[in-house]
Amino acid sequence: MKPELRIPRATYRLQFHRGFTFRDAIALVPYLADLGISHLYCSPYLRARSGSTHGYDIVDHQSLNPEIGTREEFDRLVAELDAHGMGQILDVVPNHMGIMGADNAWWLDVLENGQSSAFADFFDIDWHPAASHLRNRVLVPVLGDHYGAVLARGELVLGLDAAAGAFNVQYHEHRFPIDPQTCAVVLRHAASLAPAGAAAGLEDLAGAFAGLPDRDDTSGENSIKRSAAQPHCKQRLAALCREDRAARHAVEEAIRFHNGSPDRAESFDALHELLERQAYRLAYWRVALDEINYRRFFDINDLAALRMENETVFEATHEFIFELVGKGAVHALRIDHPDGLLDPAAYFDRLQQRFRQQTGAAADERLYVVAEKIIAPFENLPGNWNVDGTTGYRFANVVNGLFVDGAAERRFTRVYEAFTGERASFGEIARASKRLVLRTALASELTVLSARLERIARADRLSRDYTLNTLRQALVEIVAAFPVYRTYIAEDISPEDRRYIDWAVARARRHSPAADPSIFDFVRSVLSCEAAGSAPAAEVRRFARKFQQLTAPVTAKGVEDTAFYSYNRLLSLNDVGSDPSEFGYGVSAFHGASADRAASWPHTMLATSTHDNKRSEDVRTRIDVLSEATAAWKLQLRRWARMNRSKKRKVDDRLAPGRNDEYLLYQTLVGSFPAEPHDLSAYRERIQAYMLKALREAKVESSWINPNADYEAATRSFVDAVLSDSGRNLFLEDLREVLAPIAWLGMLNSLSLVLIKLTSPGVPDIYQGNELWDLSLVDPDNRRPVDYALRRELLAGLMQTGSRGMRAADLFARPADGRAKLYYTWRLLALRREWPDVFLLGDYTPIQAEGTHKAHVVAYARRHADRGIIAIGGRLFATLGITQSALPCGEAVWKDTRIALPFLEDGTELTDALSGNRTTVEQGTIAMARAWGELPGAVLTYEAEKREER
Repeated sequence: MKPELRIPRATYRLQFHRGFTFRDAIALVPYLADLGISHLYCSPYLRARSGSTHGYDIVDHQSLNPEIGTREEFDRLVAELDAHGMGQILDVVPNHMGIMGADNAWWLDVLENGQSSAFADFFDIDWHPAASHLRNRVLVPVLGDHYGAVLARGELVLGLDAAAGAFNVQYHEHRFPIDPQTCAVVLRHAASLAPAGAAAGLEDLAGAFAGLPDRDDTSGENSIKRSAAQPHCKQRLAALCREDRAARHAVEEAIRFHNGSPDRAESFDALHELLERQAYRLAYWRVALDEINYRRFFDINDLAALRMENETVFEATHEFIFELVGKGAVHALRIDHPDGLLDPAAYFDRLQQRFRQQTGAAADERLYVVAEKIIAPFENLPGNWNVDGTTGYRFANVVNGLFVDGAAERRFTRVYEAFTGERASFGEIARASKRLVLRTALASELTVLSARLERIARADRLSRDYTLNTLRQALVEIVAAFPVYRTYIAEDISPEDRRYIDWAVARARRHSPAADPSIFDFVRSVLSCEAAGSAPAAEVRRFARKFQQLTAPVTAKGVEDTAFYSYNRLLSLNDVGSDPSEFGYGVSAFHGASADRAASWPHTMLATSTHDNKRSEDVRTRIDVLSEATAAWKLQLRRWARMNRSKKRKVDDRLAPGRNDEYLLYQTLVGSFPAEPHDLSAYRERIQAYMLKALREAKVESSWINPNADYEAATRSFVDAVLSDSGRNLFLEDLREVLAPIAWLGMLNSLSLVLIKLTSPGVPDIYQGNELWDLSLVDPDNRRPVDYALRRELLAGLMQTGSRGMRAADLFARPADGRAKLYYTWRLLALRREWPDVFLLGDYTPIQAEGTHKAHVVAYARRHADRGIIAIGGRLFATLGITQSALPCGEAVWKDTRIALPFLEDGTELTDALSGNRTTVEQGTIAMARAWGELPGAVLTYEAEKREER
């Protein structure tokens, strides 16, 4: 571990998959080093499901993903990073693994051996659910139709891996092992078909398999015996099939018998009986909505949760990672979805302990770790988490809010409601969406919790009259009202967690006027782990901790993946970690958030685009412009609706798409429409794919579970028509005309955003390709290939001519090429490299603007010792009076606006890191017209003795 790499200077996120490999990353390292990046921030690259585009469906924690590259190629990447003085952050996935298929050895062992599997405790499985038919079994909801129909069509096929001596059932790409003990029935049937000599061997072997210890006896001694005896039985079967042709033929005949014939329903009885004896129950995927008994990642059936609180599981999933850390190949970790873990604080402590153990680091040394955690505006990251901060969702929404005109909220809301007819607030929609998720996608998790709560209630005479149904309804309302993703109760409950529980219970009570009010007091006492009658304290605490693991996925699915697609007032506010009720973020609030971050989490990650975003940073800053032009937006909506009415179709006696979806589309086009003319066919397909996803996520007119094919087809046709470039399309012509000034103002917003991100307290992160303009939407749109050849070429040109500053005429000759954004990024990352202490250790001082346009300025200082920088960004350029192609520079724009610098002596010389221009402090201020001499934005540097502030 290199001490100088402990805190990254700046990170660059890469998404690895078969189309972007270690070899591709190696080729990029010199470019990223020139750009000023200190750490490659890698998506998961452990072995994942074949064809994975994201890497979060890991199936083997002990090896690299062969689709991404070999160990030799990985080592070459590490060597290349080292040669350029760079490090690496790895995205770690502790909460879940990819299952189903036929590639997760741990999961397959659980299916084969049930509770006696050595990996049974690795996965969060409820082996004793309320449903009696799932006792000691795990539901596997993988079938595309009802079990009986799939079986009758012959889609479940019994087979034999002769080399391994193991029976299994195939279903398309999925493989389900057969419990060896139950294989005896197949072998005995084979014996009945075999000639005498072979029959004896098969009968003997069947007896050996039947005599294996029972899988439901979970005593340690029994499991050990079963594990030890199985390989011998399998080896005997493999040898028999290899050496005795008659026996092999008889086994194949027995298999054919079990596989039945679709024209005779009764011929599948034998296979059905065999499957009924397994440690799993194959089921239609929809059954998961009600009966699944393993915890998943959100509602994804083929991602099963791990019990990371189990030390053996932690070691098995992290051994290879810390091998890489110990060898200096990996220097920091990004932890995915810690809210899914039973005890995140304990997990982070274990990470740091394991780091010290692996590297021999001193007790006060720490590995740089950031947590992928969504924090509400009023919430703090838990202080007992042994991390350096989060992955930056909150920062992204705070800084984006600077470019939204908060004064226009009421007017903008009226425009949205008038056009769409929608009247519900975001809070109302979010609560309704969470209730919907609890009734559908996560109903089974709710059922499990409700049954646990009922057992606790029945343990005491004061609460035993609370029925399962009333308890379930109370839980629905409390979860729907929960103000944060989750609480973090371990041994004790913090004042913050108690406050969140009390708030949610009180709100749930108000929304349930017909319910017995005492039931909410009972549930609150259980959630707070307080006295709950005669129920065992351990059971109460276990319920409270499992409840915590439900609120996070309900909020994610209900808010991010539902409400964000149905409440469409201003789409730039609908992103991961945001609250669309926050219409803009004032300068003073921004300073407060920045100062708090500098004091509490100075090395947290600063992100503005991520692989999880609903929209890239540049799409959002474009859409922000609409908040400054409410009246024009209102008129434009009316105009476009009239133009495009004939392009709609009738579905169920209503025009489709509806007005809310039409509104969503128009904002999406404003944010993502390409600035330069080009072939629209690829863009049209992207928007059609986006709208399909948006419709299904919103769950209003269609959904993933119950797609509305007619409505989806009408929407696809509408998109095709409004974006048609064949013949004269009045809407398309109008869109291009309207978009030109919006795109220009959005570009100015983005440049200010870059300036602020690269100078604020924290570690700035750049998502792949976003050093140029990027108009991507939600995944998979934001995983499209990046044109790095163009970026290399542009950076090389800037490095030749721009080391001492650039002229506006050069940067903005072709605004759409992104050269300006790349230049700001390169120059400011160079400043972070040249003056690391200012950014790593420097304080944060808000700076006031004075004069006519002070509301359009956001400025602050970062100071350490005798060095400092003064960052000056702009905001709300439309209401500043900036028009297309005009830069917000000079006295004609800023008039008497000045920046107060009371902490600097008069005569202090300031040099702009962007333009190279120099200015001098006069009477404790500088003029904005001088600070922004030619370029929009300035980062003024100085070296001077500090004096006492006035």
